[in-house]
Parts: sequence; structure tokens; C-alpha cells
Amino acid sequence: MFFLKRLRRSRLARREFPPMWRGIIERNVPFYRMLSLPDREELLRHTRILLAEKYFEGCGGIAVTDEIRVTVAALASLLLLHRQTDYYPFLSSIVIYPDEYVGERRRWDDAGVVTEGAELRVGESWEQGTVVLSWRDVLLDAESPDDGFNVVLHEFAHQLDLEGRITDAGGFLVASPWREIFTREYEQLLADDEAGRETFLDPYGAESPAEFFAVAVETFFEMPAGLKEHHPRLFEALGEYFGQDPAAWGRGG
Repeated sequence: MFFLKRLRRSRLARREFPPMWRGIIERNVPFYRMLSLPDREELLRHTRILLAEKYFEGCGGIAVTDEIRVTVAALASLLLLHRQTDYYPFLSSIVIYPDEYVGERRRWDDAGVVTEGAELRVGESWEQGTVVLSWRDVLLDAESPDDGFNVVLHEFAHQLDLEGRITDAGGFLVASPWREIFTREYEQLLADDEAGRETFLDPYGAESPAEFFAVAVETFFEMPAGLKEHHPRLFEALGEYFGQDPAAWGRGG
């Protein structure tokens, strides 16, 4: 089975990338224009394979188009550059809403009491093999590749976490020295958030180790120079993990 999967992917990667799809990426994914030519070609290969292997489903009245599929797959492929990958093996489907949608949320207080309620969401990642995204927010985030927020990168970072067992409810599982760095940075963000201090990283990362990792990944790609300045060891650890240096990309357009 593994051999057949590799053979199928190799054949897909050798096919010419449709010019219409490339045009979608050039319009909707500014990161693409920042990459070197070899990295652009690698991203296109990953995009084609993701499009062949993942099922897209529209909800809330939206019809899934090539623009939606290609944009999401290209952004998700950014996290796969320079790495051996099995293409988000726990992910089978990507659900697209036209805008924010209502999801159920559970909260546990210090006494262990559970509070349930509805909330508006722009994305989520499930262990059962699904990523859910608001198309409006996918586009808005993609148009601003330097504001620290990207719902596709965030939710697909959760899938990388699931695949690599980077975190669990108790903390970080990755081998040292990443575990030490991630733990120290997470605990500092948690302390700063509880004290009401301003932070460079989005304080949403203080919610849990898993959210910290996803927020850190967003920031690594969206605001690499700032992350390198304010959290140099975290930037270095993520650079080793991804084999990339977004701070060196040509961000002038």
C-alpha cells in the first residue's frame, strides 16, 4: 500500500500544473510570490497531491469551487516545504463555510465544572479527520500575509501536531531541546496573559499547548522578523522543524 501511494504521488507530482490553478495561487496566496523558484515548484507539487487526496465539502450554502480548493491546498502546502511528509495523514475532509459559523464550545473551570455553549468560529481542526474553515476569513487572512493571523496555517498546524504528537493536554511531547523551548515560551505567554501584560504572540496561544503551537506557527510564517526579535529561540526551533526561514523571504511583493 505504501509503495502504491508513493507511486501515485510521484505520478501526480510530474504532471503539468494547470495554468488556471497557478493563476489562482498567484492572486490569492501572496506567500507564493515570496518563495524562490524551486520552492514555488515544490509548493505546486504538494498542492496537486493534496487536491487529489483530500475531500472538500461546502456547508452553509457555499459551493466548493477550484478557487476555494486550490487556495486552501496551496496555503496548507506551505507547511510541507523542505520536509518529508505524508500529507496530513489523519486528515480526510475539509469543510468550507462562506463566513463565520456557529460551533459548540466546552469550558472547564478550576473545579472541573463543564460549561457548554455556542460561539462563532472561523476555523477548527478535529482529531477525527476534518478541518473546518470560513472562506471569507481564508481570503482575508491570505490577503494580509504579515499580520500574524492565518486560519489555514493555524488549523493545519493542529494537523501537524496531531501527526507528530507535538503536544497533548499535559504539555509538549517533542524531544529536547524543542520541548524545553516550547514549554518555557508557553509558560511565559501564560504568565504574561494572566498578568495582563502585552505580548508579541497572540494571547490565544495561552489557551493550551496545542493552541500555543498553532499560534507560534502562524506567527513564524506571518511575522518572522518580529518573532526572531522577540522570541529568538522559538524562531530557531520552528526554523529547524520546518526547514525554512521566512524572515529571509522577499516580502516586498
